[in-house]
Amino acid sequence: MPTKAEPIRDSKNEGIAVRAIWFSIAGNTGLALVKYLAGVFGNSYALIADAIESTTDIFSSFLVLFGLKYANRPADSNHPYGHGRAEPLVTFLVVGFLITAGTIIAYESLQNIHTPHETPKPYTLIILGIIILWKEISYRLVHKRSKETHSSALKADAWHHRSDALTSVAAFVGISIALIFGKGFESADDWAALVAACIIFYNSYMLFRPALGEIMDEHVYDDLVAEIRNVAQQVEGIRGTEKCFIRKAGMKYHVDLHAQVDGTITVKEGHDLSHLLKDTLRIKIPQLGSVLIHIEPV
Repeated sequence: MPTKAEPIRDSKNEGIAVRAIWFSIAGNTGLALVKYLAGVFGNSYALIADAIESTTDIFSSFLVLFGLKYANRPADSNHPYGHGRAEPLVTFLVVGFLITAGTIIAYESLQNIHTPHETPKPYTLIILGIIILWKEISYRLVHKRSKETHSSALKADAWHHRSDALTSVAAFVGISIALIFGKGFESADDWAALVAACIIFYNSYMLFRPALGEIMDEHVYDDLVAEIRNVAQQVEGIRGTEKCFIRKAGMKYHVDLHAQVDGTITVKEGHDLSHLLKDTLRIKIPQLGSVLIHIEPV
């Protein structure tokens, strides 16, 4: 039963993730164009900086799409645990895009701070208000999908939306200051873009750290371990559990579990119990991938 259910669930999760990525690509394409035009005609570098970030988001979303497709390839002789590690590797590339965008924005902001320019147009605030609302909705939608699919790459894409919303907030504040205080405060817009660059750098770290942990098999799955132990205790013949190691690859969690059984049973009975436990775990916790059971006699 589990072996038939797994591919179906994988396909379902991949479909959810792919639709979320295409939603991101379509939204970022439209927003990048709106931000750039509003920034150019509205005299706002903060909006142009926002457009630059949205443009990098488009390319990074295509990277995430490629990573999801590749990560969901089935296991083969060269990759017995599947291709899931492609996801954090793609996340590293996405972080690279973010850092590049942040560096460009910071450099241009510092240049513009010392260059006299016109005050931003008031209508740019209306555009920014709509953008902030849309990006926050986008973040919540894609982040929800990342939780459903356990995808680190999709989570990175979700945080792109939140990063975009925060940079738009910074731009809104900067333009508001420039408009309220008038002459002499035109550079507030550029300072806002500089703050946006700092936000981008911070979010880059927040994406990089968990992806690095996934590559290094860092243990951060205590809740899942507790769930595995609880399910194991419900299997008749399993007296308890000892070691439980988990490593994540793509949307799957691979498990090494030491299970305790009666020390007087035969090898075949122990072998059958390990298969029963493995099958039960994969039915009860569908996000599990490879499950290796080591039998310990009590």
